[in-house]
Amino acid sequence: MMVIGTSLGGLHALQILLPGLPKGFPLPVAIAQHRHKDSDDSLCVFLQQYCALPVSEAEDKEPIMPGRVYLAPADYHLLLEGGHLALSTEAPVCHARPSIDVLFESAADAYAQRAIGVILTGASHDGSQGILSLQSRGGLAIVQEPTTAESPTMPKAAIAALQQQRLPNTLYASYWILPLPDIAPFIVNLCHWALR
Repeated sequence: MMVIGTSLGGLHALQILLPGLPKGFPLPVAIAQHRHKDSDDSLCVFLQQYCALPVSEAEDKEPIMPGRVYLAPADYHLLLEGGHLALSTEAPVCHARPSIDVLFESAADAYAQRAIGVILTGASHDGSQGILSLQSRGGLAIVQEPTTAESPTMPKAAIAALQQQRLPNTLYASYWILPLPDIAPFIVNLCHWALR
């Protein structure tokens, strides 16, 4: 399972990341992109132009399928629960609904070491606790190199949280800081290697 969190500048970042996921990409992808609560589904339609995988707004209780991209609907938290998606209208987290922290924490609970979390550009600290939760459960954390982010606040907050966390007996890098154009190729190569 791959989860992506982004805010300010995210539209452009997703235009670069999503084309790097080829047809046949084996993982489901869930995205929390901060947007206005009255937004329509035009973001899905827009992102589909850049993505070889089917892109749709997540629906409550929808089964999670490989090779699909699920976008958190406006004004709903998106959670991953036991092989299906769940939507929530609980209070905003870090002033956001959908919240990146909520999505990532649910991915950590549901997928643990089988989860990949990606934090992209954004102007808040949303996602820093979620990526930490995911990484501490054995998942792989990837953060956009702040100098390549339209708004570096979110990647910097995620990196600071990850650097403060010390995992005992860890002999490998459990998080990566990558320039935006390198993130998709890195994940695709990782999947090819894991499926051998």
